[in-house]
Amino acid sequence: MTSDASTGNAPGQREPWRDIVARYRTTHTLKSLAQVANTFPLYFALLYLMCLVLSHSYWWTLALSPMAAALLVRIAVILHDCGHGSFFRSRRANDALGTFCGFLAFVPYHQWRKAHALHHATSGDLDRRGVGDVPTLTVREYLGRSRWGRLRYRMFRSPAFYLGAGPTLLLLVGQRLVNPSSGSTERRSVHCTNAVFAGVIALTWWTGTLTAFLLVYGPVLLLSSTALVYLFYVQHQFENTYWERRERWDYFTAAVRGSSFLQLPSLLRWCTANLGYHHVHHLSSRIPNYALRRCHDENPIFHQATVITLRSSLRSLRLRLWDEDQQRLVDVSAAGPAMRAAPHGSSPLKAGVDGLP
Repeated sequence: MTSDASTGNAPGQREPWRDIVARYRTTHTLKSLAQVANTFPLYFALLYLMCLVLSHSYWWTLALSPMAAALLVRIAVILHDCGHGSFFRSRRANDALGTFCGFLAFVPYHQWRKAHALHHATSGDLDRRGVGDVPTLTVREYLGRSRWGRLRYRMFRSPAFYLGAGPTLLLLVGQRLVNPSSGSTERRSVHCTNAVFAGVIALTWWTGTLTAFLLVYGPVLLLSSTALVYLFYVQHQFENTYWERRERWDYFTAAVRGSSFLQLPSLLRWCTANLGYHHVHHLSSRIPNYALRRCHDENPIFHQATVITLRSSLRSLRLRLWDEDQQRLVDVSAAGPAMRAAPHGSSPLKAGVDGLP
């Protein structure tokens, strides 16, 4: 599930990029261990400091929470790399560390890994939406919904929900549920993670520290979850992204054109472990995070990716529909002229998409 997809490529396009990315797939254990050493101790030290200052002033605890959340984002990216098998050479080591990272973020590692692998295999494919992606309707599908259905979609895709209540619901509800397609390994992962979650709550309640735990860890989880949702959103939801029907879908184009190159300041690039080089990662998920930047810089094929900055990414938040005619992501208001142009009494194409509200 972690190998690169191989379907949909033109014969003349496939081999050059495969030869290029193969040079960067080598995993260096010492580099991976260095990332563990410069991340986890600092994270736990910050949590300890937040607990110490809690009795003096909660404002000091809150002031430290963004730094701890940034480190938890980095831990989540390490989980992500373990899921792709790019962090360690040993699958057992990847699964052990990935599971531990999942416990810290309350994310069921094995279920997440399966859903994310499906996302990589189907990203940009209009006929295979609904698993591990941001729910997206085409203009025709949107117009084919009832007035209530369109309102519900707009509310779901609004920044207020997607970056407000959305991350909290995903953490407290979405990550606690077993996916219908999950196998026994994924189900055990969910149950074990839920048991850890319940165990922590029970232990802190029994020791009288539940309130302190929620005050310290709650903001860290909320901030990190929101940041991760935002990162995932802007990596594929931008105006000139790529969506295509199955028969015309191409893996190379979906990776390089359908994934953004998110340029971040050095500190944020460290916190996200080079996740901004998402176009490189989608082309070859086995490239370790510390090799993504070098792979991008040394090979012109990656320079065609759409560059997104933190400022320009804000514009993407209002783009919610895929226009198949214009081949771009558009605002909901763009559906208005199409609705008015439709003959009276006619109904645009109706299409159900799994996973959409």
